[in-house]
Amino acid sequence: MKKILNVLVAVTVILTASCGKKGDVTPGGGGGGTTPPVVPPVTTTSYLQLAKETRSFISNNLLTSSFSYRANTTTQANSCFEWYNVSQIYADAALISAGDASVLPYMNNTFKFMEGFWDKADLRGGYFASVNLNGTGAAGDKYVDDNGLTGMVYLEAYEITTGADKAAYLAKAKACADWLINSGLWDNTYGGGFWWNTAKPDKPTQSNGVAMQLFAKLYTITGETTYRDWAVQVNNWLRSTMYDSASGLYIWKIDGSGAGTKHFEKFTYDNAVMLEADILFGKATNDASYLAKAQAIGNSMNAVLWNSQYKGYIFNTDPTQTRINPAWCGWGTQGMIKLYEEDKDEKWLTYARNNIDALNKATRNADSKAYYFFAAFNGGDRSPEIEGVDQAWMQRIQAMMAKYDK
Repeated sequence: MKKILNVLVAVTVILTASCGKKGDVTPGGGGGGTTPPVVPPVTTTSYLQLAKETRSFISNNLLTSSFSYRANTTTQANSCFEWYNVSQIYADAALISAGDASVLPYMNNTFKFMEGFWDKADLRGGYFASVNLNGTGAAGDKYVDDNGLTGMVYLEAYEITTGADKAAYLAKAKACADWLINSGLWDNTYGGGFWWNTAKPDKPTQSNGVAMQLFAKLYTITGETTYRDWAVQVNNWLRSTMYDSASGLYIWKIDGSGAGTKHFEKFTYDNAVMLEADILFGKATNDASYLAKAQAIGNSMNAVLWNSQYKGYIFNTDPTQTRINPAWCGWGTQGMIKLYEEDKDEKWLTYARNNIDALNKATRNADSKAYYFFAAFNGGDRSPEIEGVDQAWMQRIQAMMAKYDK
């Protein structure tokens, strides 16, 4: 999850460097509280149809003959990034679950392509950050969040496949978790936690959150106590070090020398990750209190990270950050749907729907059906890049929402 963060040092620098123009919306302006917002639908097109239109753009503009996906349509058209590719597998898994099995061969073939990212020179393995479009030349650091998310993607694919495919997805998900355990990226600096990547610049919430998700879900599936023990360890560190009780949300990261410097910006996707991590942890440990913790994060997201004027999730709480991104802001929809699937409270679906609609209004090109990298809530100040990961995440959340179309 590094398209912005790997080239920047602080949130203030993030949008100065990559999205520097200020829009006319202040993130979080008049937070929505816990009362579900009401907004007319952005389109009469069903969410399933939207997902198919997004997939069509991806197939026609990003898919290669190797079943890899170009990073974007502009400056990185010949690049192939690990978490972009695996996000497309995630998107296809959601589309299959929504009833469109036509993408199953693409999902399985991209899974096979992913072997090119795997470090075969190291017995511990792990996915590198990038390869060539044909699968050669694996390079870059290895990222905890990439490998953790990839394991979670494979477990979703495991749930919707059969036979040898099903076994292969589970085996590779376990390999991702085992790399995390053996990577040396968990240490006692700041009292524990995983470093973001093999360069060890900082310890973020989202890297640890997706690792916690993977460990918890693997324990539920396999019963292997090593995964339970790691889920407990990561959860304890996150709650003691990264949870901000004043806001009810998790902070961005901790870095620096000594005891470390905490960065208190709150990101939508960090907290959507933690919401889902709590749901999975509660299931793994048979602890019902974790659903309540997940619901509390959801309510806090909707009080702090929701823009009530445009009815969508902000990128983060830095007031200078006025543009939104389909992948990172879209993650909020996934979190809300995950909550609804547990407690059947319709308010979560209202937020989920409105967030997709806000992203469609702000970032979707009505002609090409593609999504811009960043844009203001009002649809202005659009950045020119059409990133593969943004298309994948919009396809995914549209397909997830399609199950609850009304």
